[in-house]
Amino acid sequence: MHAHRFRRRDWIQRTLGYGLIASGALALMAGTAHAQPSYTVSAEQLQDMVAHKFPRSVPLAGMVDLTLQAPRLRMLPSVNRLGATMEVEAAGPALRRSHPGSFDVEFALRYEASDRTLRAHQIRLGRLELAGLKPAANELLNAYAPALAEQSLREVVLHQLRPQDTAVFDGLGLEPGPITVTDKGLQVAFVRKPG
Repeated sequence: MHAHRFRRRDWIQRTLGYGLIASGALALMAGTAHAQPSYTVSAEQLQDMVAHKFPRSVPLAGMVDLTLQAPRLRMLPSVNRLGATMEVEAAGPALRRSHPGSFDVEFALRYEASDRTLRAHQIRLGRLELAGLKPAANELLNAYAPALAEQSLREVVLHQLRPQDTAVFDGLGLEPGPITVTDKGLQVAFVRKPG
């Protein structure tokens, strides 16, 4: 009788335990079903990719040549953008010697479906500062600064998704949608393909 009672209690505990596990799994699946599918890119991956695109030379009006080093990226989640500080060296016919300096930019990101890339766009330039340059020359350079930012960063590829990165999403009829900047990098949401 004792043995029968223990067996029965053991069966009840096991059954209840499996029921709790099953209900937990169902809740987890239900939660996942409502969550937005996404793909993440770390800040380190972004920095590594953009480093391969530099240094770059950008001529300004045939008077000054600027050599730009790889930008140091920073995440700006509050405005859903990235910031970048770039070291620059200015030289050319308008200058007696080369001048080191730096400038800051901010930009958003967009997804280019043709090659599965995340690209810089909507670029905003901070001030360009060159050491040892007269204020008038600095002002002149800053007049060209927006064009400089466009030439140096427009459509720069920050990440490329591989086919295997999106294979599961493709199979579900999803495609990359909104890009969210976080403290640690980017989160690319996948949305239903139109049609």
